Amino acid sequence: MLSGLLSGKQAFSQPLPIKTLTSGMHLIQAEVAATDASRTRGLMFRKELAPNHGMLFVFEQPNIQCFWMRNTLLPLSIAFINDDGVITNIADMQPMTENSHCSTAPVRYTLEMEQGWFAKRGIKAGSKITGIR
Repeated sequence: MLSGLLSGKQAFSQPLPIKTLTSGMHLIQAEVAATDASRTRGLMFRKELAPNHGMLFVFEQPNIQCFWMRNTLLPLSIAFINDDGVITNIADMQPMTENSHCSTAPVRYTLEMEQGWFAKRGIKAGSKITGIR
């Protein structure tokens, strides 16, 4: 599974764990970035994502979370997710920019997917992502 998610060189010295998430009938294979180092690296320098693959960022405490796209080559959509798995907001992010994209409420999780992935499936603020915990 991980080989489909990574492109080119291995992004980390050790592969990140993969978690299967769902939103309705849609399955997501998400690398889990739960350390400072893995969250900082994120999807930087990746040239592609396999279909239905993304990255789940896990934080210790709910907080307003903000992301940018420095050194990120792929256009992404990010869902900000509260402790109950409910999406608070989704933002589309352009590659190689430093524009901030922030949650509208304190969240513990964010999920980055290929840009447009959520919209194409009718997943929006108020939708639920299951399998996070």
